[in-house]
Amino acid sequence: MRRLAEACEAIAATTKKSLKTGIVADYLKSRTVDAAAVSAVFLSGRAFPAWEETTLQVGGALLWRVVQELSSKDEATLTSAYRKHGDLGAVAGEVLAERSGQGLSVLEVADTFRQIAAARGPAAKTALVLGSLERATPLEAKYIVKIMTGDLRIGLKESLVEEAIAKAYAGTVAEVQRANMLLGDIGETLRIALEGRLAETKMRLFHPLGFMLASPIESTEEGLSYFAEAAIEDKYDGIRAQAHVAEGEVKFFSRTRDEISQSFPELPAALAGLPQDAILDGEIVAWEQPGRARPFSVLQQRLGRKKVSDRMLREIPVAYLVFDVLYADGELLIDRPLRERGRVLDELLETMKDVNHRGPETQRKSKDLQSQLSFGMEEEKAILNVIRTPVFRARSPEELENLFGAAQARGNEGLMIKDLGSAYTPGKRGKSWLKMKRELATLDVVVTAVEYGHGKRVGVLSDYTFGVWDTNRDRLVNIGKAYSGLTDVEIAEMTQWFLQHTMEDQGFRRTVEPRIVLEVAFNNMMRSDRHDSGYALRFPRIVRLRRDKSAEEADTIERVREIFEQNSQ
Repeated sequence: MRRLAEACEAIAATTKKSLKTGIVADYLKSRTVDAAAVSAVFLSGRAFPAWEETTLQVGGALLWRVVQELSSKDEATLTSAYRKHGDLGAVAGEVLAERSGQGLSVLEVADTFRQIAAARGPAAKTALVLGSLERATPLEAKYIVKIMTGDLRIGLKESLVEEAIAKAYAGTVAEVQRANMLLGDIGETLRIALEGRLAETKMRLFHPLGFMLASPIESTEEGLSYFAEAAIEDKYDGIRAQAHVAEGEVKFFSRTRDEISQSFPELPAALAGLPQDAILDGEIVAWEQPGRARPFSVLQQRLGRKKVSDRMLREIPVAYLVFDVLYADGELLIDRPLRERGRVLDELLETMKDVNHRGPETQRKSKDLQSQLSFGMEEEKAILNVIRTPVFRARSPEELENLFGAAQARGNEGLMIKDLGSAYTPGKRGKSWLKMKRELATLDVVVTAVEYGHGKRVGVLSDYTFGVWDTNRDRLVNIGKAYSGLTDVEIAEMTQWFLQHTMEDQGFRRTVEPRIVLEVAFNNMMRSDRHDSGYALRFPRIVRLRRDKSAEEADTIERVREIFEQNSQ
Protein backbone atom coordinates (compact mmCIF):
# COMPACT_ATOMS: atom_id res chain seq x y z
CA MET A 1 0.00 0.00 0.00
CA ARG A 2 2.93 2.31 0.62
CA ARG A 3 4.04 1.98 -3.01
CA LEU A 4 0.50 2.71 -4.22
CA ALA A 5 0.22 5.76 -1.94
CA GLU A 6 3.59 7.06 -3.18
CA ALA A 7 2.45 6.58 -6.77
CA CYS A 8 -0.72 8.53 -5.97
CA GLU A 9 1.33 11.37 -4.51
CA ALA A 10 3.45 11.49 -7.68
CA ILE A 11 0.32 11.45 -9.85
CA ALA A 12 -1.20 14.33 -7.87
CA ALA A 13 2.01 16.33 -8.23
CA THR A 14 1.79 16.62 -12.04
CA THR A 15 -0.84 18.03 -14.36
CA LYS A 16 0.49 16.24 -17.45
CA LYS A 17 -1.69 13.31 -18.49
CA SER A 18 1.20 11.50 -20.17
CA LEU A 19 3.21 11.59 -16.92
CA LYS A 20 0.23 10.39 -14.89
CA THR A 21 -0.28 7.50 -17.29
CA GLY A 22 3.41 6.61 -17.18
CA ILE A 23 3.48 6.59 -13.38
CA VAL A 24 0.46 4.26 -13.26
CA ALA A 25 1.90 1.95 -15.95
CA ASP A 26 5.28 1.68 -14.19
CA TYR A 27 3.61 1.02 -10.85
CA LEU A 28 1.31 -1.70 -12.26
CA LYS A 29 4.19 -3.49 -13.98
CA SER A 30 6.16 -3.54 -10.73
CA ARG A 31 3.40 -5.39 -8.84
CA THR A 32 2.20 -8.98 -8.88
CA VAL A 33 -0.85 -9.61 -11.05
CA ASP A 34 -3.16 -9.84 -8.02
CA ALA A 35 -1.82 -6.64 -6.48
CA ALA A 36 -1.92 -4.83 -9.84
CA ALA A 37 -5.54 -5.86 -10.44
CA VAL A 38 -6.65 -4.59 -7.03
CA SER A 39 -4.59 -1.43 -7.46
CA ALA A 40 -6.26 -0.70 -10.80
CA VAL A 41 -9.63 -0.72 -9.04
CA PHE A 42 -8.30 1.53 -6.25
CA LEU A 43 -6.73 3.94 -8.74
CA SER A 44 -10.13 4.26 -10.39
CA GLY A 45 -11.41 5.64 -7.07
CA ARG A 46 -13.37 2.54 -6.05
CA ALA A 47 -13.16 0.03 -3.23
CA PHE A 48 -14.74 -2.68 -5.42
CA PRO A 49 -15.12 -3.32 -9.16
CA ALA A 50 -17.84 -1.25 -10.82
CA TRP A 51 -20.04 -4.23 -11.70
CA GLU A 52 -20.32 -5.43 -8.11
CA GLU A 53 -23.19 -4.30 -5.93
CA THR A 54 -20.92 -4.42 -2.86
CA THR A 55 -20.66 -1.21 -0.84
CA LEU A 56 -18.74 -0.32 2.31
CA GLN A 57 -21.66 1.61 3.84
CA VAL A 58 -19.25 3.70 5.87
CA GLY A 59 -20.16 7.36 6.16
CA GLY A 60 -18.05 10.44 6.70
CA ALA A 61 -19.18 10.80 10.31
CA LEU A 62 -17.84 7.33 11.19
CA LEU A 63 -14.52 8.02 9.48
CA TRP A 64 -14.28 11.40 11.22
CA ARG A 65 -14.72 9.75 14.62
CA VAL A 66 -12.09 7.10 13.86
CA VAL A 67 -9.55 9.68 12.68
CA GLN A 68 -10.25 11.80 15.76
CA GLU A 69 -9.80 8.83 18.09
CA LEU A 70 -6.57 7.64 16.47
CA SER A 71 -5.07 11.13 16.28
CA SER A 72 -6.24 12.34 19.72
CA LYS A 73 -6.87 15.73 18.11
CA ASP A 74 -9.66 18.02 19.21
CA GLU A 75 -12.57 19.01 16.99
CA ALA A 76 -11.14 22.45 16.23
CA THR A 77 -7.85 20.98 14.95
CA LEU A 78 -9.64 18.51 12.69
CA THR A 79 -12.00 21.20 11.41
CA SER A 80 -9.06 23.48 10.61
CA ALA A 81 -7.33 20.66 8.72
CA TYR A 82 -10.53 19.89 6.80
CA ARG A 83 -10.91 23.52 5.73
CA LYS A 84 -7.32 23.48 4.53
CA HIS A 85 -7.56 20.28 2.47
CA GLY A 86 -11.24 19.83 1.70
CA ASP A 87 -11.24 16.03 2.10
CA LEU A 88 -10.99 13.66 5.02
CA GLY A 89 -8.24 11.51 3.52
CA ALA A 90 -5.81 14.41 3.46
CA VAL A 91 -6.85 15.25 7.03
CA ALA A 92 -5.98 11.70 8.11
CA GLY A 93 -2.60 11.94 6.41
CA GLU A 94 -1.83 15.15 8.27
CA VAL A 95 -3.03 14.40 11.80
CA LEU A 96 -2.21 10.70 12.25
CA ALA A 97 1.15 9.86 13.80
CA GLU A 98 3.70 7.49 12.30
CA ARG A 99 4.77 4.59 14.50
CA SER A 100 7.12 1.69 14.03
CA GLY A 101 5.67 -1.51 12.61
CA GLN A 102 3.00 0.22 10.56
CA GLY A 103 2.29 -0.78 6.98
CA LEU A 104 -0.31 -2.70 4.98
CA SER A 105 -0.28 -4.42 1.62
CA VAL A 106 -2.79 -3.62 -1.11
CA LEU A 107 -4.25 -7.10 -0.79
CA GLU A 108 -4.68 -6.68 2.98
CA VAL A 109 -6.58 -3.44 2.38
CA ALA A 110 -8.79 -5.15 -0.20
CA ASP A 111 -9.53 -7.97 2.26
CA THR A 112 -10.40 -5.46 4.98
CA PHE A 113 -12.76 -3.66 2.60
CA ARG A 114 -14.57 -6.97 2.04
CA GLN A 115 -14.85 -7.49 5.78
CA ILE A 116 -16.19 -3.96 6.30
CA ALA A 117 -18.79 -4.45 3.56
CA ALA A 118 -19.91 -7.73 5.15
CA ALA A 119 -20.02 -6.33 8.71
CA ARG A 120 -23.41 -5.45 10.14
CA GLY A 121 -23.88 -2.40 12.31
CA PRO A 122 -21.76 0.71 12.92
CA ALA A 123 -19.88 -0.81 15.87
CA ALA A 124 -18.53 -3.72 13.82
CA LYS A 125 -17.65 -1.46 10.90
CA THR A 126 -15.97 1.08 13.17
CA ALA A 127 -13.78 -1.60 14.75
CA LEU A 128 -12.60 -2.79 11.33
CA VAL A 129 -11.90 0.73 10.05
CA LEU A 130 -10.07 1.67 13.23
CA GLY A 131 -7.96 -1.49 13.14
CA SER A 132 -7.01 -0.91 9.52
CA LEU A 133 -6.05 2.76 9.91
CA GLU A 134 -4.17 2.01 13.12
CA ARG A 135 -1.93 -0.44 11.24
CA ALA A 136 -1.46 1.89 8.26
CA THR A 137 1.18 4.56 7.92
CA PRO A 138 -0.23 8.11 7.74
CA LEU A 139 0.37 8.20 3.98
CA GLU A 140 -1.35 4.85 3.52
CA ALA A 141 -4.24 5.99 5.74
CA LYS A 142 -4.63 9.08 3.58
CA TYR A 143 -5.36 7.01 0.51
CA ILE A 144 -7.31 4.28 2.29
CA VAL A 145 -9.75 6.95 3.47
CA LYS A 146 -9.83 8.56 0.03
CA ILE A 147 -10.73 5.24 -1.56
CA MET A 148 -13.36 4.57 1.10
CA THR A 149 -15.04 7.92 0.43
CA GLY A 150 -14.74 7.48 -3.34
CA ASP A 151 -12.90 10.79 -3.52
CA LEU A 152 -9.34 10.09 -4.70
CA ARG A 153 -8.77 13.61 -6.03
CA ILE A 154 -5.38 13.15 -7.67
CA GLY A 155 -6.40 14.16 -11.18
CA LEU A 156 -6.63 10.56 -12.32
CA LYS A 157 -9.67 9.45 -14.29
CA GLU A 158 -10.46 5.82 -15.00
CA SER A 159 -9.71 6.50 -18.66
CA LEU A 160 -6.08 7.21 -17.74
CA VAL A 161 -5.89 3.92 -15.84
CA GLU A 162 -7.17 2.23 -19.01
CA GLU A 163 -4.42 3.96 -21.01
CA ALA A 164 -1.85 2.83 -18.45
CA ILE A 165 -3.00 -0.80 -18.75
CA ALA A 166 -2.62 -0.63 -22.52
CA LYS A 167 0.85 0.85 -22.07
CA ALA A 168 1.92 -1.62 -19.39
CA TYR A 169 0.64 -4.81 -20.98
CA ALA A 170 -0.93 -5.43 -24.36
CA GLY A 171 -3.60 -4.18 -26.70
CA THR A 172 -4.72 -0.76 -27.83
CA VAL A 173 -6.38 1.79 -25.59
CA ALA A 174 -9.65 1.23 -27.48
CA GLU A 175 -9.48 -2.52 -26.79
CA VAL A 176 -8.86 -1.94 -23.08
CA GLN A 177 -11.68 0.61 -22.88
CA ARG A 178 -14.13 -1.72 -24.59
CA ALA A 179 -13.18 -4.67 -22.38
CA ASN A 180 -13.59 -2.57 -19.24
CA MET A 181 -16.94 -1.27 -20.47
CA LEU A 182 -18.21 -4.81 -21.12
CA LEU A 183 -16.89 -6.27 -17.87
CA GLY A 184 -17.28 -3.36 -15.48
CA ASP A 185 -14.10 -4.53 -13.77
CA ILE A 186 -10.86 -2.74 -14.55
CA GLY A 187 -8.94 -5.26 -12.45
CA GLU A 188 -10.19 -8.17 -14.55
CA THR A 189 -9.52 -6.10 -17.67
CA LEU A 190 -5.90 -5.81 -16.54
CA ARG A 191 -5.66 -9.58 -16.13
CA ILE A 192 -6.96 -10.36 -19.61
CA ALA A 193 -4.76 -7.63 -21.11
CA LEU A 194 -1.77 -9.33 -19.52
CA GLU A 195 -2.91 -12.63 -21.03
CA GLY A 196 -3.49 -11.07 -24.46
CA ARG A 197 -7.22 -11.92 -24.51
CA LEU A 198 -8.81 -8.48 -24.83
CA ALA A 199 -10.46 -9.36 -28.15
CA GLU A 200 -12.26 -12.29 -26.51
CA THR A 201 -14.11 -10.14 -23.95
CA LYS A 202 -17.84 -10.81 -23.75
CA MET A 203 -20.61 -8.65 -22.34
CA ARG A 204 -21.32 -9.24 -18.66
CA LEU A 205 -25.05 -8.88 -18.16
CA PHE A 206 -26.35 -7.29 -14.97
CA HIS A 207 -23.38 -4.95 -15.05
CA PRO A 208 -24.83 -1.57 -16.12
CA LEU A 209 -23.09 0.21 -18.97
CA GLY A 210 -22.56 3.93 -18.84
CA PHE A 211 -25.57 5.91 -20.04
CA MET A 212 -25.33 7.99 -23.20
CA LEU A 213 -25.89 11.63 -22.26
CA ALA A 214 -27.44 14.59 -24.04
CA SER A 215 -26.24 18.16 -24.46
CA PRO A 216 -28.62 21.05 -23.71
CA ILE A 217 -29.68 23.41 -26.48
CA GLU A 218 -31.19 26.87 -26.27
CA SER A 219 -33.42 27.10 -29.34
CA THR A 220 -35.36 25.13 -31.94
CA GLU A 221 -32.99 26.44 -34.60
CA GLU A 222 -30.02 24.95 -32.75
CA GLY A 223 -31.94 21.71 -32.31
CA LEU A 224 -31.95 21.06 -36.06
CA SER A 225 -28.46 22.37 -36.82
CA TYR A 226 -26.20 19.43 -35.91
CA PHE A 227 -27.46 16.58 -38.08
CA ALA A 228 -29.72 15.97 -41.08
CA GLU A 229 -32.12 13.34 -39.71
CA ALA A 230 -33.48 13.54 -36.20
CA ALA A 231 -35.61 11.28 -34.05
CA ILE A 232 -37.63 13.43 -31.63
CA GLU A 233 -39.04 12.13 -28.36
CA ASP A 234 -40.66 13.64 -25.31
CA LYS A 235 -38.27 14.28 -22.44
CA TYR A 236 -39.90 12.69 -19.42
CA ASP A 237 -39.40 13.79 -15.84
CA GLY A 238 -38.67 10.40 -14.34
CA ILE A 239 -35.76 8.12 -13.52
CA ARG A 240 -33.40 7.07 -16.29
CA ALA A 241 -33.03 3.31 -16.05
CA GLN A 242 -31.20 0.50 -17.79
CA ALA A 243 -32.97 -2.88 -17.84
CA HIS A 244 -30.95 -6.11 -18.06
CA VAL A 245 -32.85 -9.23 -19.06
CA ALA A 246 -31.42 -12.76 -19.18
CA GLU A 247 -33.21 -16.11 -18.96
CA GLY A 248 -36.22 -14.67 -17.18
CA GLU A 249 -34.20 -12.62 -14.69
CA VAL A 250 -34.62 -8.85 -14.88
CA LYS A 251 -32.84 -6.06 -13.04
CA PHE A 252 -33.11 -2.29 -13.34
CA PHE A 253 -30.21 0.09 -12.75
CA SER A 254 -30.18 3.85 -12.29
CA ARG A 255 -27.74 6.33 -13.80
CA THR A 256 -25.60 5.94 -10.67
CA ARG A 257 -25.49 2.19 -11.53
CA ASP A 258 -27.42 1.27 -8.40
CA GLU A 259 -29.99 -1.48 -8.68
CA ILE A 260 -33.49 -0.03 -8.23
CA SER A 261 -35.60 -3.11 -9.02
CA GLN A 262 -37.05 -3.29 -5.49
CA SER A 263 -38.68 0.13 -5.83
CA PHE A 264 -40.52 -0.97 -8.98
CA PRO A 265 -41.41 -4.66 -8.56
CA GLU A 266 -43.97 -4.62 -11.38
CA LEU A 267 -41.33 -3.73 -13.99
CA PRO A 268 -39.13 -6.86 -13.81
CA ALA A 269 -42.31 -8.94 -14.05
CA ALA A 270 -43.36 -7.05 -17.16
CA LEU A 271 -40.06 -7.73 -18.94
CA ALA A 272 -39.61 -11.32 -17.76
CA GLY A 273 -41.40 -12.57 -20.87
CA LEU A 274 -38.81 -11.12 -23.22
CA PRO A 275 -37.74 -14.07 -25.40
CA GLN A 276 -34.05 -13.17 -25.59
CA ASP A 277 -31.34 -11.60 -23.46
CA ALA A 278 -31.29 -7.84 -23.77
CA ILE A 279 -30.21 -4.51 -22.32
CA LEU A 280 -32.72 -1.70 -22.71
CA ASP A 281 -32.46 2.02 -22.01
CA GLY A 282 -35.45 4.07 -20.96
CA GLU A 283 -37.20 6.19 -18.37
CA ILE A 284 -39.29 5.09 -15.41
CA VAL A 285 -42.22 7.44 -14.85
CA ALA A 286 -45.32 7.58 -12.70
CA TRP A 287 -48.15 6.87 -15.12
CA GLU A 288 -51.86 7.43 -15.41
CA GLN A 289 -54.56 6.69 -17.95
CA PRO A 290 -55.07 7.56 -20.73
CA GLY A 291 -51.33 7.45 -21.20
CA ARG A 292 -49.77 10.42 -19.43
CA ALA A 293 -46.69 10.80 -17.25
CA ARG A 294 -47.37 12.27 -13.82
CA PRO A 295 -45.05 14.79 -12.07
CA PHE A 296 -41.77 13.59 -10.62
CA SER A 297 -43.03 14.49 -7.16
CA VAL A 298 -45.47 11.59 -7.50
CA LEU A 299 -42.79 9.14 -8.62
CA GLN A 300 -40.59 10.28 -5.74
CA GLN A 301 -42.86 8.43 -3.31
CA ARG A 302 -41.71 5.15 -4.87
CA LEU A 303 -37.97 5.87 -4.73
CA GLY A 304 -35.64 4.10 -2.32
CA ARG A 305 -38.25 1.69 -1.01
CA LYS A 306 -37.22 -1.88 -0.33
CA LYS A 307 -40.84 -2.94 -0.17
CA VAL A 308 -43.72 -1.34 -2.05
CA SER A 309 -47.19 -1.85 -0.63
CA ASP A 310 -50.12 -3.08 -2.72
CA ARG A 311 -51.80 0.24 -2.07
CA MET A 312 -48.86 2.17 -3.48
CA LEU A 313 -48.74 -0.13 -6.50
CA ARG A 314 -52.37 0.75 -7.17
CA GLU A 315 -52.16 4.47 -6.42
CA ILE A 316 -48.81 5.20 -8.06
CA PRO A 317 -48.44 2.84 -11.02
CA VAL A 318 -45.30 3.24 -13.09
CA ALA A 319 -44.30 2.62 -16.68
CA TYR A 320 -40.96 1.94 -18.29
CA LEU A 321 -40.77 4.04 -21.45
CA VAL A 322 -38.13 2.35 -23.61
CA PHE A 323 -36.21 4.34 -26.21
CA ASP A 324 -33.07 2.31 -26.96
CA VAL A 325 -31.58 -1.19 -27.00
CA LEU A 326 -27.88 -1.75 -26.31
CA TYR A 327 -27.68 -5.53 -26.43
CA ALA A 328 -29.94 -8.22 -27.87
CA ASP A 329 -29.70 -11.91 -28.69
CA GLY A 330 -26.01 -12.17 -27.82
CA GLU A 331 -24.94 -9.09 -29.81
CA LEU A 332 -23.74 -5.73 -28.52
CA LEU A 333 -25.54 -3.07 -30.57
CA ILE A 334 -24.00 0.18 -29.37
CA ASP A 335 -21.91 0.65 -32.53
CA ARG A 336 -24.96 0.41 -34.79
CA PRO A 337 -26.73 3.65 -35.80
CA LEU A 338 -29.81 4.68 -33.85
CA ARG A 339 -32.15 3.94 -36.76
CA GLU A 340 -31.01 0.29 -36.75
CA ARG A 341 -31.23 0.01 -32.98
CA GLY A 342 -34.74 1.43 -33.22
CA ARG A 343 -35.78 -1.32 -35.64
CA VAL A 344 -34.29 -3.98 -33.36
CA LEU A 345 -36.13 -2.48 -30.40
CA ASP A 346 -39.45 -2.43 -32.25
CA GLU A 347 -39.06 -6.09 -33.24
CA LEU A 348 -37.97 -7.07 -29.75
CA LEU A 349 -40.90 -5.43 -27.98
CA GLU A 350 -43.39 -6.81 -30.47
CA THR A 351 -42.43 -10.32 -29.39
CA MET A 352 -43.22 -9.68 -25.76
CA LYS A 353 -46.23 -11.40 -24.28
CA ASP A 354 -48.87 -9.27 -22.56
CA VAL A 355 -47.38 -6.00 -23.74
CA ASN A 356 -49.51 -3.71 -25.87
CA HIS A 357 -46.68 -2.17 -27.92
CA ARG A 358 -47.62 0.42 -30.50
CA GLY A 359 -45.21 0.23 -33.41
CA PRO A 360 -44.04 2.73 -36.05
CA GLU A 361 -47.23 2.47 -38.14
CA THR A 362 -49.33 3.59 -35.18
CA GLN A 363 -46.79 6.31 -34.38
CA ARG A 364 -47.16 7.82 -37.84
CA LYS A 365 -50.94 8.13 -37.53
CA SER A 366 -51.05 10.86 -34.94
CA LYS A 367 -49.06 13.91 -33.97
CA ASP A 368 -50.37 13.50 -30.47
CA LEU A 369 -49.67 9.81 -30.08
CA GLN A 370 -48.51 10.16 -26.50
CA SER A 371 -51.97 11.20 -25.34
CA GLN A 372 -53.36 8.00 -26.88
CA LEU A 373 -50.85 5.70 -25.25
CA SER A 374 -52.70 3.52 -22.85
CA PHE A 375 -51.93 0.00 -22.03
CA GLY A 376 -53.85 -2.34 -19.90
CA MET A 377 -55.42 -5.67 -19.41
CA GLU A 378 -59.01 -5.07 -20.43
CA GLU A 379 -60.51 -7.30 -17.78
CA GLU A 380 -58.82 -5.55 -14.85
CA LYS A 381 -58.21 -2.19 -16.54
CA ALA A 382 -54.71 -2.34 -15.04
CA ILE A 383 -51.75 -0.58 -16.55
CA LEU A 384 -49.16 -2.61 -18.32
CA ASN A 385 -45.71 -1.34 -17.65
CA VAL A 386 -43.53 -1.36 -20.77
CA ILE A 387 -44.00 1.00 -23.71
CA ARG A 388 -41.98 2.03 -26.71
CA THR A 389 -41.34 5.78 -26.53
CA PRO A 390 -43.14 7.54 -29.40
CA VAL A 391 -40.83 8.98 -32.04
CA PHE A 392 -41.65 12.10 -34.04
CA ARG A 393 -40.05 14.04 -36.90
CA ALA A 394 -39.64 17.77 -37.53
CA ARG A 395 -38.39 19.47 -40.68
CA SER A 396 -38.39 23.06 -39.43
CA PRO A 397 -37.88 25.05 -36.22
CA GLU A 398 -41.61 25.83 -36.28
CA GLU A 399 -42.53 22.13 -36.31
CA LEU A 400 -40.03 21.48 -33.51
CA GLU A 401 -41.53 24.31 -31.46
CA ASN A 402 -44.99 22.78 -31.93
CA LEU A 403 -43.69 19.41 -30.72
CA PHE A 404 -42.08 21.13 -27.75
CA GLY A 405 -45.32 22.83 -26.80
CA ALA A 406 -47.24 19.57 -27.14
CA ALA A 407 -44.71 17.75 -24.92
CA GLN A 408 -45.03 20.37 -22.20
CA ALA A 409 -48.83 20.26 -22.51
CA ARG A 410 -48.58 16.55 -21.77
CA GLY A 411 -46.73 17.42 -18.57
CA ASN A 412 -43.28 16.45 -19.85
CA GLU A 413 -40.07 18.47 -19.51
CA GLY A 414 -39.42 19.09 -23.19
CA LEU A 415 -37.85 17.20 -26.06
CA MET A 416 -34.98 14.84 -26.84
CA ILE A 417 -33.53 15.29 -30.34
CA LYS A 418 -31.35 12.41 -31.52
CA ASP A 419 -29.19 11.82 -34.58
CA LEU A 420 -30.59 8.76 -36.38
CA GLY A 421 -27.09 7.94 -37.61
CA SER A 422 -25.46 8.05 -34.17
CA ALA A 423 -23.84 5.19 -32.28
CA TYR A 424 -24.55 4.76 -28.57
CA THR A 425 -21.58 6.15 -26.65
CA PRO A 426 -21.74 5.06 -22.97
CA GLY A 427 -20.94 7.80 -20.49
CA LYS A 428 -20.32 10.38 -23.21
CA ARG A 429 -22.04 13.71 -23.75
CA GLY A 430 -21.87 15.11 -27.27
CA LYS A 431 -24.03 16.63 -29.97
CA SER A 432 -25.58 13.37 -31.16
CA TRP A 433 -28.27 13.57 -28.47
CA LEU A 434 -29.71 16.96 -27.57
CA LYS A 435 -32.17 17.97 -24.86
CA MET A 436 -34.43 20.95 -25.09
CA LYS A 437 -36.19 22.11 -21.96
CA ARG A 438 -36.98 25.37 -20.22
CA GLU A 439 -36.92 26.16 -16.56
CA LEU A 440 -40.22 25.70 -14.79
CA ALA A 441 -39.91 29.05 -13.03
CA THR A 442 -37.55 31.20 -10.98
CA LEU A 443 -37.70 32.24 -7.35
CA ASP A 444 -36.02 35.01 -5.41
CA VAL A 445 -34.56 33.30 -2.34
CA VAL A 446 -32.40 34.22 0.65
CA VAL A 447 -29.12 32.44 1.48
CA THR A 448 -29.31 30.93 4.97
CA ALA A 449 -26.20 28.70 5.09
CA VAL A 450 -23.04 28.13 3.09
CA GLU A 451 -20.52 25.31 2.78
CA TYR A 452 -16.96 24.98 1.57
CA GLY A 453 -16.62 23.49 -1.90
CA HIS A 454 -14.54 20.64 -3.26
CA GLY A 455 -11.83 20.28 -5.87
CA LYS A 456 -10.89 23.66 -7.31
CA ARG A 457 -13.33 25.26 -4.86
CA VAL A 458 -11.57 24.07 -1.72
CA GLY A 459 -11.22 27.09 0.55
CA VAL A 460 -14.15 29.06 -0.84
CA LEU A 461 -17.78 29.05 0.27
CA SER A 462 -19.54 27.96 -2.91
CA ASP A 463 -22.47 25.74 -1.85
CA TYR A 464 -25.49 27.81 -0.84
CA THR A 465 -28.57 26.67 1.09
CA PHE A 466 -31.47 29.06 0.60
CA GLY A 467 -35.03 29.67 1.74
CA VAL A 468 -38.23 31.61 1.20
CA TRP A 469 -40.43 33.40 3.72
CA ASP A 470 -43.12 31.49 5.55
CA THR A 471 -46.78 32.56 5.49
CA ASN A 472 -46.36 35.27 8.13
CA ARG A 473 -43.07 36.53 6.64
CA ASP A 474 -41.38 36.20 10.01
CA ARG A 475 -39.25 33.14 9.31
CA LEU A 476 -37.22 31.77 6.40
CA VAL A 477 -37.87 28.13 5.48
CA ASN A 478 -35.26 26.33 3.41
CA ILE A 479 -36.23 25.01 0.00
CA GLY A 480 -33.02 24.07 -1.77
CA LYS A 481 -29.29 24.14 -2.26
CA ALA A 482 -27.27 25.24 -5.28
CA TYR A 483 -23.61 25.49 -6.20
CA SER A 484 -23.61 26.48 -9.86
CA GLY A 485 -24.33 29.67 -11.71
CA LEU A 486 -21.96 32.23 -10.18
CA THR A 487 -18.57 33.14 -11.58
CA ASP A 488 -15.34 32.43 -9.70
CA VAL A 489 -15.00 36.17 -9.06
CA GLU A 490 -18.49 36.34 -7.58
CA ILE A 491 -17.86 33.25 -5.43
CA ALA A 492 -14.62 34.76 -4.09
CA GLU A 493 -16.41 38.03 -3.33
CA MET A 494 -19.30 36.28 -1.62
CA THR A 495 -16.91 34.08 0.40
CA GLN A 496 -15.44 37.18 2.03
CA TRP A 497 -18.92 38.54 2.72
CA PHE A 498 -20.12 35.26 4.29
CA LEU A 499 -16.98 34.97 6.45
CA GLN A 500 -17.69 38.43 7.82
CA HIS A 501 -21.41 37.73 8.36
CA THR A 502 -21.33 34.26 9.92
CA MET A 503 -23.87 33.57 12.63
CA GLU A 504 -22.65 30.07 13.54
CA ASP A 505 -19.43 28.37 12.45
CA GLN A 506 -20.06 24.63 12.15
CA GLY A 507 -16.70 23.73 10.61
CA PHE A 508 -17.21 23.08 6.93
CA ARG A 509 -20.66 24.73 7.12
CA ARG A 510 -21.73 28.17 8.32
CA THR A 511 -25.13 29.67 9.00
CA VAL A 512 -25.04 33.26 7.81
CA GLU A 513 -26.96 36.48 8.18
CA PRO A 514 -29.99 36.18 5.86
CA ARG A 515 -29.29 39.19 3.67
CA ILE A 516 -28.09 37.84 0.31
CA VAL A 517 -30.84 37.36 -2.30
CA LEU A 518 -30.42 35.02 -5.26
CA GLU A 519 -32.59 34.38 -8.27
CA VAL A 520 -32.67 30.61 -8.79
CA ALA A 521 -34.12 28.64 -11.69
CA PHE A 522 -35.25 25.04 -11.47
CA ASN A 523 -36.75 22.31 -13.63
CA ASN A 524 -39.32 20.98 -11.20
CA MET A 525 -40.50 21.03 -7.63
CA MET A 526 -41.46 18.23 -5.26
CA ARG A 527 -42.72 17.71 -1.76
CA SER A 528 -39.82 16.82 0.51
CA ASP A 529 -39.04 16.32 4.20
CA ARG A 530 -35.45 17.34 3.51
CA HIS A 531 -36.23 21.03 4.00
CA ASP A 532 -38.43 22.72 6.58
CA SER A 533 -40.50 24.33 3.82
CA GLY A 534 -41.84 20.89 2.92
CA TYR A 535 -40.69 21.36 -0.68
CA ALA A 536 -37.47 20.90 -2.66
CA LEU A 537 -36.42 22.34 -6.01
CA ARG A 538 -35.18 19.90 -8.63
CA PHE A 539 -31.96 20.84 -10.45
CA PRO A 540 -31.74 24.38 -9.04
CA ARG A 541 -29.14 26.74 -10.44
CA ILE A 542 -28.27 30.31 -9.56
CA VAL A 543 -29.32 32.74 -12.29
CA ARG A 544 -27.82 35.81 -10.64
CA LEU A 545 -27.22 37.71 -7.45
CA ARG A 546 -30.12 40.06 -6.78
CA ARG A 547 -28.16 43.00 -5.39
CA ASP A 548 -31.15 45.16 -6.20
CA LYS A 549 -33.40 43.33 -3.73
CA SER A 550 -33.47 43.23 0.02
CA ALA A 551 -34.12 39.97 1.84
CA GLU A 552 -37.60 41.20 2.79
CA GLU A 553 -38.52 41.27 -0.92
CA ALA A 554 -37.77 37.57 -1.51
CA ASP A 555 -40.54 35.15 -2.45
CA THR A 556 -42.84 33.41 0.01
CA ILE A 557 -44.03 29.87 0.58
CA GLU A 558 -47.34 30.88 -1.03
CA ARG A 559 -45.54 31.44 -4.33
CA VAL A 560 -43.89 28.05 -3.94
CA ARG A 561 -47.24 26.34 -3.37
CA GLU A 562 -48.71 28.14 -6.36
CA ILE A 563 -45.95 26.87 -8.67
CA PHE A 564 -46.22 23.36 -7.26
CA GLU A 565 -50.00 23.18 -7.68
CA GLN A 566 -49.89 24.59 -11.21
CA ASN A 567 -47.50 21.84 -12.25
CA SER A 568 -49.06 18.95 -10.33
CA GLN A 569 -52.30 18.88 -12.27
